[in-house]
Amino acid sequence: MQINTDKLLVSTKFAPPRIGTQSIPRSRLIEELQRIEHCTVGLVIGSPGFGKTTLLVQWRQTMMRAGAEVAWLSLSADDKHLSTFFAYLRGALQRLGVTIDTGTPLEGASSESIDEIVAAIVDAASNVNKELYLVLDDYQHVADPRSHRLMQKLFDHSPENLHFVIAARVQPPLSLSRLRLMGQVVELDCAALPFDLTETRAFLELNLAALKLHEEEIHLTHELTSGWPASLQLIVILLRSNPGARASLHELGWKSDDLQSYLAEDVMAHLPEALADFMEAVSICRRFNASLAEAVTGNASAAQMLNRLEEENLLIFRVEADDRLPWYRFHPLFSEFLATRLIRRNSQNVAQLHQRAAHWFAERKLLAEAMRHATSGGDLGFAVEVIERAAPTTWGLDQLSPLLRLLDRLPQEVLFSRPRLFFLGCLAYALTARPAKAEAWLEQFKRSGAAQHEDVAFRLPLVQAVIHVQRDRTEPVIALLEGFQPLIDDYSIMRYGPPTMLALAYSAAGRHADALRCLDDHPIPEVDRNDEMALLAEGTRTLCCLMEGKMLEAERRGLAQLTRAVTAHGHRSASAYTGASALAEIYCELDRIDEAREVLANRNGLLQWTMPDSMMRASICRARLDLLQESAATALAFLERQERHFRSIGQDRALVHCLAEQVRIELLEGDRANAGVHVAQLDVLGQAHQGADGFQAEIPAMVALAKARLLLATNYPDNALLELQHVRRYAQHYHRGQLGVTALLLMGIAHADLRQQDAADDLLIQALETGQRLGLVRTFLDESAALYPMLAPLADRIAPGSSLTVFLQDLLPRFEQGKSGAHSGDGSASAGQKTLTPRELAILQLISQAMSNKRVALTLSISLETVKWNLKNVFLKLGVSSRYDAVSWARKHGLIP
Repeated sequence: MQINTDKLLVSTKFAPPRIGTQSIPRSRLIEELQRIEHCTVGLVIGSPGFGKTTLLVQWRQTMMRAGAEVAWLSLSADDKHLSTFFAYLRGALQRLGVTIDTGTPLEGASSESIDEIVAAIVDAASNVNKELYLVLDDYQHVADPRSHRLMQKLFDHSPENLHFVIAARVQPPLSLSRLRLMGQVVELDCAALPFDLTETRAFLELNLAALKLHEEEIHLTHELTSGWPASLQLIVILLRSNPGARASLHELGWKSDDLQSYLAEDVMAHLPEALADFMEAVSICRRFNASLAEAVTGNASAAQMLNRLEEENLLIFRVEADDRLPWYRFHPLFSEFLATRLIRRNSQNVAQLHQRAAHWFAERKLLAEAMRHATSGGDLGFAVEVIERAAPTTWGLDQLSPLLRLLDRLPQEVLFSRPRLFFLGCLAYALTARPAKAEAWLEQFKRSGAAQHEDVAFRLPLVQAVIHVQRDRTEPVIALLEGFQPLIDDYSIMRYGPPTMLALAYSAAGRHADALRCLDDHPIPEVDRNDEMALLAEGTRTLCCLMEGKMLEAERRGLAQLTRAVTAHGHRSASAYTGASALAEIYCELDRIDEAREVLANRNGLLQWTMPDSMMRASICRARLDLLQESAATALAFLERQERHFRSIGQDRALVHCLAEQVRIELLEGDRANAGVHVAQLDVLGQAHQGADGFQAEIPAMVALAKARLLLATNYPDNALLELQHVRRYAQHYHRGQLGVTALLLMGIAHADLRQQDAADDLLIQALETGQRLGLVRTFLDESAALYPMLAPLADRIAPGSSLTVFLQDLLPRFEQGKSGAHSGDGSASAGQKTLTPRELAILQLISQAMSNKRVALTLSISLETVKWNLKNVFLKLGVSSRYDAVSWARKHGLIP
C-alpha cells in the first residue's frame, strides 16, 4: 500500500511565524526585496538574530496586500534529506496552485529523475496565470547535495512568473553567477540587515514607551548593539524588568544571562573546538587581519579560519582599511562574550596573547594598539619602549587613551627618568581636563633638575600653555606662544598646537583678526590635512567665528571640519569632539534642533574630559535641547550634574554658564526663589573674577546677565539696565556679537517696561540688524515671552522689501511655532504646511536621481546618519513612507524638476 506522504507533512511549516505588534516595519529592506517581482531569486543571508524571518514575514504581508500569491516553507534539521525536502517543497508549491505528478521516485534519485521533477514544476507553474512567490526560510538546514541540485535547476529554468526567496545563515552552495549577471538576483546580507539608527530609535520608542530614553541613550544602545535586533530585544527585556539599569547601558547587553545563553547555544554550540578557540583568542583585538590572527594564535591556518567565519556569518564584519589584507572585527557584544569565555577558560594565557599582539602592532608602527596590548598584557617596559623609540612624527592624539592607561600603572620614578615619556604624559593629562595633575608633575619635574634637558626644555612651553588653556588663563598663553617656532619634524602637536592655542587665546582676548592671521601664518600642508592636530587647528577657525557670533560662516567651516574628523579619526576623536561642540551650538542657534541633538548624541566624553570651551559649549547646548525637546526639569537636572563636575575640576567659567542657564530656565518656569539662590552663587564668582581679562572676563558679564534677568522678572527694569550696560560693554570690547544681541533685546524689554517705547524700538531694531548679519535665530526665540509682542509692530518702522523686513518676516512665525515649546527639527514650518529646509530639498533632489543615501552623503559632505535623519523628517512632513512617494510629492508641487 502506498502511503500518501502529504498527510504526514507538518502543516505549521507552511505558515509563517507570527510577529508581535512590537516589531517595527523594515520599510527600506522591504522596498529592496520588492525588486524580486522582476527577478528569479532573493537571498537574505545573515547571522542568527538579525531578523531575517521577521523581515520576510513583513515582506510577505506587503506582497499579499497587493494581491500576490506567496507561499511559505520553514525548513528544519529534519529536512536535510532529499525525500523529505522535496515532500515539503511540493506541498508549498501546491499552495501556490502548482500541482505536479507525485509518482517520481526520489530515493537514490538520478540526474534524470531530478530533471523530470524540475520539468514538471516549471510546466505546472507556467500554466498558472499569476506571479508566484515561494519563501524558503532557514535554508541552511538543507544538506543533501541533490536537494541543492534540484533548486539550482529550478532557478536556471524557472518561468518568469515563479520567484524564490531564500533565507539562511550562510550562503547556500548554489551557483548564481549567471543569474547575477542577468540582474535576476536580489541580495541582502549581514551588512544590510542590522537596524540603522532610525530603526533602532523606532524600536526602542515602541517597546520602551514608558521609559522615554534620551537621544544619547538611544545612540549608545545603537552603538553597543550595532543594530543587532536580537541584542536590542534582550536589552528591551532587561530595561522593562529593571528600568534603573539604564544608568549602566554599557553593561546591559553582553552581561545578561539571556544573551550569554543565546550566543552559547545558537552561535557557538555547533562549532569545532579549534575554531571556537581561535575566535576566543583573536577576540582580544578590536580589529584583526590574517597576519595578526596568526601571530596571536600561532595558527598557520588563520586566513582560512577567517574566511570560514566570514562565509558562515559568525557575527564578523569587514573593517575599512588602507591595506592589502582585509581587516575584520567581531560584533562588539559578541567580542566581549568571547573575551569573557577566554578569561574563564584560560585566564593565564590572556597576557601572552596581548603581548604577541603588542609586538605585531609595534613592528608595523601602529603605536596606539601596540601600547594598549602591551599594557593589557602587563608588559609595561615594552609599552614604554614603544613610545620612546617611536619617531615624533608617528605620535598622535589617538594615543592619548592608551597612554593614560599606561601612566596610571607606571611608578613616578620611571616617568621622571624618561623625558619624552614625561612630556607626553603631562600633555595627556592636561588635554583631558586634568590640569592639576599635569601642574603637580611639572613642579616635581622642575625640582628634580631633569627639566634642564634640552629636549624637554624646548617643549615645556607647550605643556604650560595647555595647562593655562585648561585654566582659562588667556594672557599667559599669549606670552608663552607668541614667537614660538616648532621643529618641522617634531610631534604634530608641537607643529600645530602652538598656533591653535595662540589663535584661541587671541579670540578670547577679542583679537579675532590676530587669531585668523596666526592660523594663516601657519598653513597646513596638503599631506597633513587629516592629521588630528591639524584638524583641531582648522576647528579653531570655526570657534573664532562662533565667538564673534558669525553663525552662517561658522556652520560652513564647522560642518566640513567635523565630517573630515569623523571620517579620519572616528566619532569620539579629539577633533570630532571639538567640531561637535561647535556645530551643535551652531545648529541649536539656527533652530535646527534635531541636527544639534544628533551631533551631540553618544559623545558623553565631550561633557567630561575635553578642553574647557568644548565642554562648556556642549553642556549648555545639551541643556537647551533638553528644555526644547523634553522638559525644564530634565534640563535643570542635567545642569546640576554638570555644575558639580565643573566645581570638581575648578572650571569657573563653565560653572558660571551652567548657573546662568539655570537662572534663565527657572525664570521661564516662574521659579524666582531658586533663580535668586543661583544669582547669589553667581555673584560670589563674579566678585572673584572682577577685572579679569580674556576668557575669564566672560564670568562677570554672565553674572550681570543673570542678575538682569532676575531684576526684569521682579519688576526692576531700571536696575536691570545697569547690569545690561555691563554685558553690552563686555560684548563690544571682546566682539561677542551674539551676547551683544541678547543684551540689546533685554535692554529693549527693560525700556518697554519703563514705558520708553521709542528707545525700546531703537534697541530692538539694532538687535535685528546685528542678528540678521550674524545669522541668529534662537537668540531671539529664547526671549519669546516678552519679545514677540514687541517685534511684530516693528515691521511698520522698517523699509518694505528690505532684507531686514524679510528677516523679521521669517522670524515672527517661528515664535508662533515655539509657543507650545515644540520646535520643528530644522526650524521650518510645521509638518502640515509641508515646508522643507534647503538641506531637505537638496537631499530630495539627489535621491530623485536614484542616488543611494551613502552617495548623497558624499555629494553633500555630510554624514550618512544626517541623510537618514533628514529623510525621516521629510517623510514626517510630507506624510509619506518611502523615497519614491517623497520624490513624487516634491515633483508634483514643483519643488524639484
